[in-house]
Amino acid sequence: MTSLSPRKEAAGRQRPRENDWRLFLRLVPYGRRNKRLLFISLGLLIPLAAASAVQPLIIGQAISLIRQEEQSWDFLAERSLADGLNILVGLLVATVVVRLIFVAIQGYLVVKVGQKMTAEIREDLFTHVTSLAVRFFDRTPVGRLITRLTSDVEALGDVFSTGAIGIIGDVVSMLVIAVTMFFLQWQLALMLVLMLLPVTGVIIYFQQQYRKANYKAREELSSLNSQLQENIVGINVVQMFRRERFNAEMYRTVNQRYVTEVDKTIFHDAAVSATLEWIGFVAIAGVLWLGGWFVLGDTLSFGALSAFILYAQRLFDPLRRFAEKFTMLQAGFTAVERISDIMDEPIEIRDPGHKTQQSLSQTTFHNGDRVGEIRFEKVSFAYKDDEYVLKDLDFTIQPGEKVALVGPTGAGKSSIIRLLCRLYEPTRGRILVDGIDIRDLPQAELRRYMGVILQEGFLFAGDVKSNITLGETYSFEEIQNAAQVTNVDKFIQQLPQGYDTQLRERGTNLSGGQKQLLAFARAAIRDPRILVLDEATASLDVVTEALVQEALDHLLAERTAIIIAHRLSTIRNVDRILVMKRGELIESGSHEELLQQGGLYASLYQLQMMGTEV
Repeated sequence: MTSLSPRKEAAGRQRPRENDWRLFLRLVPYGRRNKRLLFISLGLLIPLAAASAVQPLIIGQAISLIRQEEQSWDFLAERSLADGLNILVGLLVATVVVRLIFVAIQGYLVVKVGQKMTAEIREDLFTHVTSLAVRFFDRTPVGRLITRLTSDVEALGDVFSTGAIGIIGDVVSMLVIAVTMFFLQWQLALMLVLMLLPVTGVIIYFQQQYRKANYKAREELSSLNSQLQENIVGINVVQMFRRERFNAEMYRTVNQRYVTEVDKTIFHDAAVSATLEWIGFVAIAGVLWLGGWFVLGDTLSFGALSAFILYAQRLFDPLRRFAEKFTMLQAGFTAVERISDIMDEPIEIRDPGHKTQQSLSQTTFHNGDRVGEIRFEKVSFAYKDDEYVLKDLDFTIQPGEKVALVGPTGAGKSSIIRLLCRLYEPTRGRILVDGIDIRDLPQAELRRYMGVILQEGFLFAGDVKSNITLGETYSFEEIQNAAQVTNVDKFIQQLPQGYDTQLRERGTNLSGGQKQLLAFARAAIRDPRILVLDEATASLDVVTEALVQEALDHLLAERTAIIIAHRLSTIRNVDRILVMKRGELIESGSHEELLQQGGLYASLYQLQMMGTEV
């Protein structure tokens, strides 16, 4: 990511608020990607502003011509009233046509730029979020991320396109009108320009108040989305434990906080609009009062006064338009600020540079040796500072060895798997695969080298084939062969459209056991050298487990395997068992050796056997 660059901040420090200008600069790189369209849009502002500034002059000249005042343009002096009016009407129509054409073109280009920028920001944000370490998702609610990827992105796209270009257009229009007024009558022009100063101060004040309220409102909206997502995902628990009323009350409380903050934004938005309406009437009244004195003193024509009344309206029209964009613009800046919070999150786990990068293919069958060695060297790991879940782990798994990890809940078994897959980085020590530190390996290669089957297989919306291949290129024969090897093919053939059967989100039209069978086929097709099973057969019935066990025997042949299992009877035949307790390795050996030692493993095994007998 190079567009919204990360900033180095101390851990845990509250992120300082940035002003609008600094937030706007964060979007500039996206504007550069579309600079051609932006320059065309900006170039059209000049003829638009000129046409807008000329129109009051033409109307004023028409009034002067009708009243036969001396201050009319020279080329109209010798013409009849009808000819002069026809010329002025023609000029006025020409300016209207110019504005209609250019406004349409510029409006199209501005919206197009906004949509392109929104799409690019959304893609960059998605790429960044999916590159973040699992640690980030442990502390961030899903609903909050969804809000940033959807409504926040839509809001900030308007900041640079419609908002920024619109403001530039309004500023250009005000400058052209101001210059024209000074050429026409500098005293009236000065009075109108001076009125802009207090209005600008009022707008800045309300803008700051609006930003604060809007930021809080967006945070409350994120909380609403988080609660909604949590309740939908956990709807079974909500209904089984009759939590509907209690959860609805919690949702209502957050919703009321959201409404309160939105009310504050509405108040500040309305205050800006009311201020501009009031100052607009004051400006016209001032022009009538001062201009009337000049007309009575014959220093200003009635046509010029009419032009100034129109200029007074047009000078404050850009501010009125700004008031209309006020909500959108401030919501956009709030969105930039919130998205920057995500984009500033550092990517903890990165691939090594090309100079230090190594490849597992360099070690494959070197000098006839088998591959798949795993070595933990003094590895310690803490999810939070000084709260270690793994302590000084030091063990080696030989190529082709089948090793089981056992221990009480919370012993650190799953944490070992997460470190091995490099979902987290060790706090201390290092992990080597075939003699290479996994931090020196590209993540894609490391994870291709390992097949991981979790307790609950996650399926994506799509057909069965795509859930086996997961976006990689395999022939149908390879897919079918992987399914046959893992005894999944018969179950797939029974589905309505076989391998083309569409699965719903999270595979809700399949049973838990069927989803797990697909996870085995997903691992088999990649032919991994290391196989990791984390309670992979826990959700299977007896018949399905028998089929899977046969498939497992095939998958485990000549592969290094790490097996996490709470049912100790399923791991009797592994080569070695590592017994964990409170993050430490306390026992190691075969099933018979550990039973003879009479330690923790023997106690756990005897408890399970007693439960089975009962």
